[in-house]
Amino acid sequence: MAGPTTAQRGAGKRESAADRPPRPRPGGRRVSRRLLLLIAGAALLLGSGVVWALYGSSWLRVEQVRITGVRVLTPVEVERAAAVPMGAPLVSVDTDAIEKRLRQKLPRVDEVDVVRSWPHGIGLKVTERKPVLLVKKGAKFIEVDDEGVRFATVDKSPGRVPLLEVATGRSASLRRFGTDRLVREAVRVAGDLPDGVAEDTRVVRVDSYDAISLELSGDRTVMWGSGGAGAVKAKVLTALMKAAPKAGHFDVSAPTAPAVSGG
Repeated sequence: MAGPTTAQRGAGKRESAADRPPRPRPGGRRVSRRLLLLIAGAALLLGSGVVWALYGSSWLRVEQVRITGVRVLTPVEVERAAAVPMGAPLVSVDTDAIEKRLRQKLPRVDEVDVVRSWPHGIGLKVTERKPVLLVKKGAKFIEVDDEGVRFATVDKSPGRVPLLEVATGRSASLRRFGTDRLVREAVRVAGDLPDGVAEDTRVVRVDSYDAISLELSGDRTVMWGSGGAGAVKAKVLTALMKAAPKAGHFDVSAPTAPAVSGG
């Protein structure tokens, strides 16, 4: 059998040469390495510059503290308690530590948002606790917030904040639940009162866990009962007061069977 002709052998060689991948040009790998080294060097210089700007330069340092949201507290009190490190690099300021100091030193602070205000400031947005009840202590008053926290002692009673009176002595309810629990129940009741009733409430009296009463302006009283079913009791009380505006006593301790007397 005859073998391949010379022309056929030449065609096979040409095809095999075409199938081979091209050889890299001399120096191509060196160019790639040099480019990578240049990029890495530039990144290192840029990173070093950023670190120096944030920590080493005088451009981004704390120069001022801006305080908002205060009502009873003064900006001076807040700034002193916050102890913001003036002159320190802004990026290094521990905002969590500032918040912790404010909560520890100023119990009136309920929430505080500590933010960096570039390029030179720290912002403190303060939310103060608001009293919903007062506990009389000698000639002064202890403010109680809507969580039952006694957060401040003041010389004068804030306007339209009811006085809290809790049964003392050998009260079985006091022994069973404790003062703090009874105070929380009173706070719960105060939070459920209709707006008009809340404005007229002078005293919230807790004789026992399920015997909480109110003294209103105009020598009116309300037997509220326990702190449960507050929303229902509020609606029933509002309806009773509209139906009997001259009544002196309202009982919503059992909201399905309310009572009115006096007048």
